[in-house]
Amino acid sequence: MTLSVWMVLTPNVLMLDYAGPAEALRMASDMGAGLVLHTCAPQSAITTSLGTGLTGLEPLPKQLPPNSLVLVVGNSNEVEDYATEAAHQVVRWLQRAPQADTRLASICSGALLLAQAGCLAGRHCTTHHSLLADLRQAEPTATVEEDRIFVDDGKVLTSAGITTGIDLALYIVEQHAGPELAARVARRLVMYQRRGAHDQQMSPWLAHRNHMHPAVHRAQDAVARDPARMWSLEALAQEACVSPRHLSRLFALHTGISVVAYQQQLRIARAQELLAQDATLSQERLAQACGFASARDFRRVWQRCGGVVPAKSRGSAQ
Repeated sequence: MTLSVWMVLTPNVLMLDYAGPAEALRMASDMGAGLVLHTCAPQSAITTSLGTGLTGLEPLPKQLPPNSLVLVVGNSNEVEDYATEAAHQVVRWLQRAPQADTRLASICSGALLLAQAGCLAGRHCTTHHSLLADLRQAEPTATVEEDRIFVDDGKVLTSAGITTGIDLALYIVEQHAGPELAARVARRLVMYQRRGAHDQQMSPWLAHRNHMHPAVHRAQDAVARDPARMWSLEALAQEACVSPRHLSRLFALHTGISVVAYQQQLRIARAQELLAQDATLSQERLAQACGFASARDFRRVWQRCGGVVPAKSRGSAQ
């Protein structure tokens, strides 16, 4: 299903808050992510933090289409900028426009506009470190998280802003189009470190991607597409277009782990996703769905990755 992303700007928008995430989302769309990017504002032309202007902006839609994501972009001087009629118009729009399936997101001080619209009531959220107190004051019922790159609270995503807006955009791509495509976008952006929602931990799907070797990336892409497959070193080497021995050496050199360890990490990540969807899954079911030879192998790898093993499998001993 196509995702409609509506980036909402107000006058004096912080250019990096807008341009960085917008380019990440555009690249994802060009690579087949199945999303349509809109840039809208309360007026057709606005100034930016750099003094340059943006023109040809779409109006705020009267009604959002199904499967929309509204992404409110931050400003450079929120005290003055959010006292304007244009900002007040955005707040009023946020109060009436979202539909039942609309997700909301913010970059940097854009969280303050979400708070003013009542969109953060009772939610976990974050913003730029210099604005945490302002966000708490704007929405006292919210749990404002410190030292977080971004926070995913289900229907609402908030980020710390500036460069973390790109991290948020890649996370949106990962959720909508999968980790492989998100990794390709990050690679095209030459992102040295891909940061995730929990403090500064990386998504397991995008960890060990902070290199630029194409053969290793091809092997990683193959595993990410089908982590449950029993990948042999020979099969991955064929995907990478190098010899098995050379792939093993390159993989360790550029990722810092072995091919087998990388496969196991992605299988555990897949198991965690399945458990989040259905906590009643047995260890046997998880092992089978994620490519482990047995529930015993699944438990061994899960423990090695530092996790607490899920509930015991039915009818089997630990």
